[in-house]
Formats: sequence, structure tokens, C-alpha cells
Amino acid sequence: MLITNLISRYMKLCKAAFSAGDGAKLNKSIQTNVMEMLFLLMVIPRKCNFTQMGRYGKRGEQCYRQTAERSVNWLEMNMWLSAFVFKQGKGRTAIVIDPSFIKKAGKHTPYVGTFWSGCAGAVKHGLKILGIGVIDVDLHECMMLKAVQTTLEKDEEKKEMSLYDWYAKVLEDDKVALQCISKVLVADSAFSKRPFIDKVMKMGFHVVSRLRHDAALFYTWDGEPTGKPGRPRVKGDKIDVRNIDISKVNELDLGETEGKAYALKAWCKSLHRVVSLVIHELPNGSRRLYFCTDESMDGRDVVEYYTTRFQEEFCFRDAKQFLGLTDCQARDKKKLEFAFNSSFTALNVAKIMCKELGTSIGRLKAKMINAYYAKRIIDVFEKNPNTPLNKESVNDIFSFADDAA
Repeated sequence: MLITNLISRYMKLCKAAFSAGDGAKLNKSIQTNVMEMLFLLMVIPRKCNFTQMGRYGKRGEQCYRQTAERSVNWLEMNMWLSAFVFKQGKGRTAIVIDPSFIKKAGKHTPYVGTFWSGCAGAVKHGLKILGIGVIDVDLHECMMLKAVQTTLEKDEEKKEMSLYDWYAKVLEDDKVALQCISKVLVADSAFSKRPFIDKVMKMGFHVVSRLRHDAALFYTWDGEPTGKPGRPRVKGDKIDVRNIDISKVNELDLGETEGKAYALKAWCKSLHRVVSLVIHELPNGSRRLYFCTDESMDGRDVVEYYTTRFQEEFCFRDAKQFLGLTDCQARDKKKLEFAFNSSFTALNVAKIMCKELGTSIGRLKAKMINAYYAKRIIDVFEKNPNTPLNKESVNDIFSFADDAA
């Protein structure tokens, strides 16, 4: 790809994703504004807020603020982008969820409060969002689908919902669209709670997650029925993860992954069900317990699905560093939702371009910033960048500070 085509390629991908989603229901001016805001997220070098958009964009600040109040179907747009990226995969995809902390000052933003920040390792003042993405195990890649701000609402009985009930409700609202992608849901160990697992399984998902190291686990009972009245026995002896019965497990070959892994079907006391369990012994002596509620899932798949989950953390990192995920200063819930989802959509478009160019998000943004500055200068002086005399100089300008990103 010629470096002079960076801007046009980025806008073409945005337009294709917008047309594939529900964006066609909005009028043409709103569509243009949304696509321009996605473009500005890639070319603003500092904080990506409405004030900066007013300075760098073609419209006034108030126009961008009003556009952010519109409802856009980000899920359908990102589903198209993820399908575009994963078309080279083998179909081993899964829905992945993970909360992320968003720093926010002040007291008047809806649902602002104190939340756990994993990066800081402490409870901090701000907002919390639930990121929903899709991973491809074979491509080892994650694309974000949607971001929802954490708002503990009240249920039908006017009682405040628990955090895990709210997470389940968010998934239930979009379960039809999400299950068109995959019925496997991957989450970290914080979600391995029975109330959450039961709710999402009732929706039709199977959960891949990780148990606590001291979880109570039992071998499944394979003895003959006794013929006595009462419920049939479902569990056998308790599993000692430090002294595994080799005759009842299958050793897995994890390739380049260090340590040994053993797969078996086990009864989990905390989840009150039989799960497909993998006990991973690390070289330092510690053990990790991965599981899937689908008993038929192969142990190797359980490990690969869970380890690919960490790719979503890189999406949060890149969106915060380069695409203004934490920069929105609005105090309106609709505008905040627009800002979070537009950052992830811009990230998805940037990932497609990074694959095409063989570069990183940081270097791509540096090129886009330089291309935007050069384009503005060229437009003012009415110079043609594609002539033999100007082409080499323009490419040098576009590549300025590229390697420093």
C-alpha cells in the first residue's frame, strides 16, 4: 500500500463497517460525522476529546458533542470488522468479556464511584466498563465488539442487582447476535461463580474460565448403580492436585507451553456440576485449574481458549494509549458510551490496517498523524503529492517520527 493512501484506506474501512451495521438508518450527515470522529481518533496526537476534535476536524466542537448523543449500533459494525479479520481462521472463535477501569474526576458523572483497578492494584475513583470482544484461537487475535458502562440497576422486584447479575443481563441483551458468532464464553477467574455460570448457561453459552487453586474437586463416579433408592452417586474421591491419580487423567501435549497438563472430567463443588478440567503444573510448582462447562470439550482446547483470552487486555491497552478510551470529559451517559465504543471501533479498523502494512498501532498512528498534517499543508498550497518531484518528499514527511512510536 502506498503511504499516500493511508487516509483513504482508513476511511474506506470505516465506511464499509458503518454500511454493514445499522448506520444506514441514520441520515447521511450523521453518518459522515461519525466516520470523521473515528478518523480524528487516529490523527489527534494528544487527548482525543470533543475540544480537540473541534480543533483538528472540519466541524465545530458542538457538532461533535451533538453527534455523540446519537445511538449507533456499534455491535454490528464491529461484527463486520471481526469477520473481515477472522476470515482466514479455522472457525475456533469465542466471545470474551472482561471489565476495565476508566479514570474519571468529579462527582456528577452518572455511576461514578470507586472501582478496582487491576493496573494500579488498588481501588480508585472513576468508572467501570465491561468490554465484550471476540477471539480467534488459531490466529491468536482479539477484536472488540462492544463496551458497556457498569450501572448497577434495579431488577423487577426493585432490588439492586449484584455485579454478576448485571454482567449476565448485559450478555442476555445481545445474546442472539453474540451466539451467531460463538456459543463459547471465555472469562477470567473472577467470573467463575455459580450464579453467573448458571445464568449464562441458561442463555445457551458454555463458559471457559479458571478456578481458584484451592477449589474443591472430585473425580466423577464410574461405579455400578447400587440399586438402592435415592439419587445416583455423581462424585468419587476428592482430587488432590498435588498427587493426581494418573490412571484417571490424560496427559496433554501443550507444545511450547512450559510444564505438564492433565485433562479429566471432574465434579466441581462450587459450581455444582461436572466440568472438563485441566490441571496445569508449572515448573515453579504452582498449579492452575482451567475448566469448561461443556464436558465434551477437549482439554487442549480449554487451555488454548483461556490463554487467548489475554489478547483482550492488549485491546484495552492500545485503546487507552492511542485512541482516547480514557480521554472523554463528558458527563452524559450517552456521550460516554459513544466515546468508549468509538475508541474500540477505531482500534478494530487500525488492526486491519496494521495487518496489511505489517506494523504496530503506535507506528500506524504516527504515520496517520504525519499524513494528516501533510495533507492539510498540501491542500492549502494546492500541490499534487503524486507527481515525481513531490512524491518522495511527501513520503519522507509521512514517515517522520514513525520509528520513535
